[in-house]
Amino acid sequence: MQQPPDTADQAYAAPQVLSVTALNQQVARLLERSFPLVWIGGEISNFTRASSGHWYFTLKDDAAQVRAVMFRGRAQFAGFIPREGDKVEVRALVTLYGARGDYQINVEAIRRAGVGELYERFLRLKEKLGAQGLFDQDRKRALPLFTRRIGIVTSPQAAALRDVLTALRRRAPHVSIVLYPAPVQGQFAADKIAEAIMTASRRAEVDLLLVCRGGGSIEDLWCFNEECVARAIAACAVPVISGVGHETDFTIADFAADLRAATPTAAAELAATPRADWLGSLAADAGDVRRAMQRILSEANQGLDNLSRRLLSPTAQIAHQRLKLRSMAGAMTHALHQPLNRQGMALAQLRQRWARHRPDVRAVRAQIVSEQRHLDTSICNQLRQRREALAALAAQLELLNPQRTLERGYAIVCDAKGNILRNPAKIKVHETLALRLAEGSAEVGVASVQSLFE
Repeated sequence: MQQPPDTADQAYAAPQVLSVTALNQQVARLLERSFPLVWIGGEISNFTRASSGHWYFTLKDDAAQVRAVMFRGRAQFAGFIPREGDKVEVRALVTLYGARGDYQINVEAIRRAGVGELYERFLRLKEKLGAQGLFDQDRKRALPLFTRRIGIVTSPQAAALRDVLTALRRRAPHVSIVLYPAPVQGQFAADKIAEAIMTASRRAEVDLLLVCRGGGSIEDLWCFNEECVARAIAACAVPVISGVGHETDFTIADFAADLRAATPTAAAELAATPRADWLGSLAADAGDVRRAMQRILSEANQGLDNLSRRLLSPTAQIAHQRLKLRSMAGAMTHALHQPLNRQGMALAQLRQRWARHRPDVRAVRAQIVSEQRHLDTSICNQLRQRREALAALAAQLELLNPQRTLERGYAIVCDAKGNILRNPAKIKVHETLALRLAEGSAEVGVASVQSLFE
């Protein structure tokens, strides 16, 4: 029989013993969970750049210091190499270096001190344009499915342009490129970038527009945080992809664009589907069409076989149809001749009756001819009389024609409203009168007015 376990042994248990490694790991996890990414400002001290590419330095102020490490994957995007005594601001994660048990910070991003003001300007402009709906997702446009021509807004000397051209040449050599050159750094760069975007929109010669630049500090990328660039991107007539800086860099242009790419190369990859993918899709579609055609042909062949089994001999069908045709022809001939015979007999009887009752029309025809001659003579006499009367009326009308009166030297006087004047009392001094003459008209001014009876 099995004995129950000793409860006294269960109540007593030795305390858990942690190794130093386990302790440091737990402390590191506790620090990382308790302190999220935070911006820390201080002065660079003891800066070391290892052969692996990692940066090691101390961040200090007047009263304290902390060890810091920035690994190569983050350091390569810093945009500058700090020096001893530089005032910087770092975004870091608080952690513990387990091998030595040292408390330190892992730096994700670094910028020169004072960039915080620029970042505040960035946040204010982002909030303003966002409130105006410039970043709304419902106004984002989808990229064209098949891109034939891509526009690029960047500097001709920028390394980003070479990266984009290399990526497009590798992925989609069939796509043509239009460069809209603009400086991507320095004073007035934002205005030039906005002007290049508006030029591309106005010309409407590309299917897609890339606005790109390589990595750099927030000051280097600031031209892409200007309001004029964001509004030019939002108003562009074609979809816009923003590929500014590196993966950790965000600008106002990224939010205004229809799509944001982490890098210029990523923007090029998003802009055009690789030619190999199109060729593969076409090959797959061709295979589908080929299989569909084969299936249709197979079904048609089966249907043809079924019909051929039910098909009678053509000779037998022709003989059957010939007999049927002869029978129908005989019936048609009989059906046609019988009514014709009946109608022929009825017509003969009608002719006999008509011959008996046909009147003699010769006397009537002679009377009609005589009446026709009399009518012609009467009409001719009436026409002659009417022509003579018309000529007399035309002569009288010609005598009364006011144009003939005007040709004899008379004139018709009208006032400014076109009313004909007959009484000099209605004429005012210095009034302009219109005279209609035989061969035209004239306007005269009145110097004085005299009555006929004065």
